[in-house]
Amino acid sequence: MTAKATPSQEYLKNAVMTATPERLQLMLYDGAIRFAAQGLEALRNKDREGAFNALERAQRIVLELGNGLRREVNPELADQMAALYSFIYRRLVDANMQQDEPAVDDALSILRHQRETWLMLMEKLHKVAGEPATPQSATPPTPTEPAPNPPTADPSPDAPKSSFVAEG
Repeated sequence: MTAKATPSQEYLKNAVMTATPERLQLMLYDGAIRFAAQGLEALRNKDREGAFNALERAQRIVLELGNGLRREVNPELADQMAALYSFIYRRLVDANMQQDEPAVDDALSILRHQRETWLMLMEKLHKVAGEPATPQSATPPTPTEPAPNPPTADPSPDAPKSSFVAEG
């Protein structure tokens, strides 16, 4: 017997399945930031289990970001991004294993910077395409927002691909 999805779960599922590849990438950044921030808060509250769970989810999202790189588009840039994601992942693992708050701060700092860079790129792409940018994409995530589940497949085979899109 399968449990019925809540309305917020259904909304999230529809948002993921209908999102552009660029929006999916932003959702991954938002999720990684959200869970890393929750992990940091749990570390500060000495909640080891909560910290482990949140940081482990952030780690999985960062792995998905790295797995979604399309090296054939731009090998040099993909390699640089892979190294950056590897560094973020290692900092999250260090934070989890050693209960190290500065390690989470390092990861969060880079993830937030990458998110802002991604937003600028999305805005530039929308301008070039003559489309309006989505205003909700400009607000940073808060730790209380529901977390997106990383997609396992490209929702639209006709959607344009970018070199950073997470594909399953």
